[in-house]
Amino acid sequence: MNITILSPAYPLRGGIANFASSLYSELIKGNDVNVISYKKLYPSFLFPGKTQNELDKTSVNINAENLVDSTNPYNWRKVGRKIKYDNPDLLIIQFWLPFFAPCLKTISKIVKQNKKTQILAICHNIIPHEKRPGDVFLTKLFFKYVDKFILLSNKVKDELLSIKKESTNTVIPHPVYSKFGEPVTKDKAKLHLNIQNERVILFFGFIRNYKGLDVLLKALSLIDKKEKIKLLIAGEFYSNEHEYKQLINELNIKESIILNTDFIPASEVKYYFSACDVAVLPYKNASQSGIAQIAMNFNKPVIASNVGGLSEVVINDKTGLLVESNNPKKLAETIKNYYKNNLEQKFANNIILEKDKYSWSNFSNQLLNFVNE
Repeated sequence: MNITILSPAYPLRGGIANFASSLYSELIKGNDVNVISYKKLYPSFLFPGKTQNELDKTSVNINAENLVDSTNPYNWRKVGRKIKYDNPDLLIIQFWLPFFAPCLKTISKIVKQNKKTQILAICHNIIPHEKRPGDVFLTKLFFKYVDKFILLSNKVKDELLSIKKESTNTVIPHPVYSKFGEPVTKDKAKLHLNIQNERVILFFGFIRNYKGLDVLLKALSLIDKKEKIKLLIAGEFYSNEHEYKQLINELNIKESIILNTDFIPASEVKYYFSACDVAVLPYKNASQSGIAQIAMNFNKPVIASNVGGLSEVVINDKTGLLVESNNPKKLAETIKNYYKNNLEQKFANNIILEKDKYSWSNFSNQLLNFVNE
């Protein structure tokens, strides 16, 4: 099959770009695949991070063509015409934010003129976590030209059906990210990160309000310091950094926190997950989370809020623990019980048995079967 993937890709950074490289690496095994990426993803004034590019030169380079300017309608038509005349059997578009809907709508409308290319949208989110006026309207514009949808959780499927009841869709769970390498020993990881503490919990990824770091900070303040639990926060602030640091001071928990707010290069990710005893996802709302899949790659249990698609990945009392969202007291009790009952090895053993069904080969096979139905 001749396939074009339209998605952010290296040297752009982040979970969507990582997803594209992993999907490409699997689909290329039996198909002719090329990737069209963005030369400009966000305007600088809309981007809250320090850089939009991946700084780790060891990241997978899939030789994408960096063609799309998300802010230039003339560019959208040019890219649309290119894909139209390339005449692929399948155009796979990654969708996660309504901001890109006008661009993707224009490209898709032009591609459809060749009367051949089937358009498949892989939807990470449909209703954004941080909603803005016009989100649904913009998303509908793009979805009008999509033939089939793959949703990464049932939560996202519900979101799709709320705005497009008549659609051909299927749910395929987000695969496990294996691009970050194999685990290292906990001692080696802690030495690498200069961590002396015996008990370490991890909050990983971009820091946005909906991810509930404030809830975790409040929970940590309710845990007796005699428990000697350190919270390792690894990821850039995409929300107000000052507010979080002020909360840390107000709760008097500064000594219980290790804070690394730089972007974590791909080659360093294994050390953060290998050093911790458990990853904590205290989300206030969620469609699904690539962080849970990174943890699974390293056989690391997860304590997560029971929201959205998280409960579809984290099996309560088997591969992790689910807790009521936005409830610091319940979260604190769950963290304490995790250590009290020595659950890390038990859950890690279960994860090893569970994670095969989240392989990239399984995902790509299901994708192709769905397309060919």
